[in-house]
Amino acid sequence: MSDPNPYADDSYKWGPPQPPGNPPTVPDGSGYGYPAPGAAPAYGYPQPLPDGAAQPGPGYGYPGHGQPTQPGFNLPAQQGGGGVPMLSLGDITVMNDGIVTPSGTLPLKGAVWTATDMSRTEEKIPTVGIVLAIVFALFCLVGLLFLLMKEKRTTGFVQITVTSGGRHHQTMIPATGPETFHWVMSQVNTARSMSA
Repeated sequence: MSDPNPYADDSYKWGPPQPPGNPPTVPDGSGYGYPAPGAAPAYGYPQPLPDGAAQPGPGYGYPGHGQPTQPGFNLPAQQGGGGVPMLSLGDITVMNDGIVTPSGTLPLKGAVWTATDMSRTEEKIPTVGIVLAIVFALFCLVGLLFLLMKEKRTTGFVQITVTSGGRHHQTMIPATGPETFHWVMSQVNTARSMSA
């Protein structure tokens, strides 16, 4: 190891022999990403079609060949004959004529809806309240008032089940607070009234 950098002379020393090549050069008057004046466009610019090539049709995202010409979504009709989305509960979408789930479309009429609250709300004294109570208890007994600080935390899910046409689907909605179950029940009651 007499030479500290074996690649200092930029010669290729490993692997199969390589044909000699020319280093890339930049013509005068042009820079990275811009063609020289009067030169043919390079990579990144629209290339001219070779002689005898047919004009290409519209590419991806262009109107034509069944592509929508108006902005927005052209959603295919649902299996139940189409419909308008009325409400959504997790991955269950209630249309005006059916219930769309990941496992298929269920009939809306006669559907049975259930909701189960699987969430819980815990109430505890936060760590900062305990620390402040200890610090201020040494000075006076007023520090014990910090033990009255409470912190509520809700965890769990609300389970929604729908059964219709001999098929069954359930979804879980995360509970973000004690009011989540009441909101879900109002949505389920709306779906029940539509199913009647």
